Amino acid sequence: MYNKKIVFWSACLGIFLFGIGLITLGSVAPDLKVKFNLNEIASGTLFSILPFGILTGSLLFGPIVDRYGYKLLLSASCLILAAGFEGIAFSDGTGLLKVCIFLIGLGGGAINGATSSLVSDISDRDKGASLSLLGVFFGTGALVMPLVLGLLERSLSFESIIASIGIISMATAIFFMLVRMPLPKQRQGFPVRESFRFFKDKFIILIAFFLFFQSSFEGIINNWTTTYMIDQLNAGQSSALYSLSLFVAGMAIMRLLIGTLLKNIPVRKILITSFILIILGLIIIRAGISLSSVMAGFMLMGAGLAGGFPIMLGFVGERYAELSGTAFSFVLVIALFGNMLINYGMGIVSQELGISHLITVAFCETVMMIILAVLILKRKKVIS
Repeated sequence: MYNKKIVFWSACLGIFLFGIGLITLGSVAPDLKVKFNLNEIASGTLFSILPFGILTGSLLFGPIVDRYGYKLLLSASCLILAAGFEGIAFSDGTGLLKVCIFLIGLGGGAINGATSSLVSDISDRDKGASLSLLGVFFGTGALVMPLVLGLLERSLSFESIIASIGIISMATAIFFMLVRMPLPKQRQGFPVRESFRFFKDKFIILIAFFLFFQSSFEGIINNWTTTYMIDQLNAGQSSALYSLSLFVAGMAIMRLLIGTLLKNIPVRKILITSFILIILGLIIIRAGISLSSVMAGFMLMGAGLAGGFPIMLGFVGERYAELSGTAFSFVLVIALFGNMLINYGMGIVSQELGISHLITVAFCETVMMIILAVLILKRKKVIS
């Protein structure tokens, strides 16, 4: 037996750490560029390592939790995160730095997928609303890192702050070992063979490619916002970090609304509103009338992106309740391929054409997401 409330809050703690890990690289990118003398291409390579680690963690977690349950995987993932944070804090060369970035991605990717699958499993109904509430804690974690760095940049080094996050990750690993979790769903053998049927399911494929563009959109904003604000708008580093914080805050606030006040609103209306907010945010940022208006644009864009993952993962959890971990692995792996490819491509675009084209890339991704969302909703109606 397990307590659903305790399990839910433990999942929230886990994804809070993932939010910190995901945003860390983008938040300290200017510091790392100075410390290791990195150019735009080298920075793009570093940004590609993180989603590659997340991709690996996302690939592994599903069959493991379906076969062995959640406890050991979540504990081990937190220890891997801790090793990554401590390594970044104390590394003195780019070789170790790359390994540690991969470890943060590996542990974070497993935590992200496992906590989402866990919340889906313990939610009898309104899976999308529950996943939205979970996403609030992801957003809170992502919000904390740039905010803390911005507030403490003059009193503490970024290395000291990251080392402290590593200690928190170790403590969380111990906490997971003490929490009772749901039993494994597949007691014998790994359910890897079952995943081949996902390739034949057009509904799941459409969701996977929607998340391909959603993940890469979030990735380029997380990783390139500080550079965009500093190079394109001549903003100070603190202002750049606050812009990233507002982007994450917009996402967290909207996910809170979707999980509470708006949970009875039809998904179609939420998605339409989301795309309007994204486009409006992009237009405001591109106009660049003032620093405050650009910050507001990032907040609107974050709010618009809030519904994508919870809604789509809710669809997946409803369709494959008996293999939720493996199904989540499947769609998240494809999503993270998008994050890897587009982030690396953004490094090339920034080097050759300028960082101003961050908004151009984001707009193109929005168009693709709109097309896929229409196809997904049509397919869901046919299936239902």
